[in-house]
Amino acid sequence: MIKDQLKRRHLRIRKHIMGIAEKPRLCVKRSNKNVYGVLVDDYKHKTIMTVSSLAKDLVKEEPQAEKGKAKMTGKTLTAYQVGYFIAQKAKTLGINAVVFDRGGYRYHGRIKALADGARKGGLKF
Repeated sequence: MIKDQLKRRHLRIRKHIMGIAEKPRLCVKRSNKNVYGVLVDDYKHKTIMTVSSLAKDLVKEEPQAEKGKAKMTGKTLTAYQVGYFIAQKAKTLGINAVVFDRGGYRYHGRIKALADGARKGGLKF
């Protein structure tokens, strides 16, 4: 039942967003243990690049806690690192801006951390 609700939310979001070669769609998928980020060109129906928390060459960037905010740990920190790493790889391909697709998930926790990491890495949403 929850997967059906997630799928309906994702389809509702996908009606309005589309990625192209200059501004691909950053699609987010999360499981209980891992988080995945995928850059997709919807016009050509091609996946440009994929980064996940399973990658061995993740950039171990420790985010600095802002004033009044708690420091990230665990899976949230890993999601931040995935976002930062996908931004670094996108920069090498010449991609500076993306359309963020939260995949039907609520924009908080690991999804927000991945987006913040991508912004810190230099991607524009």
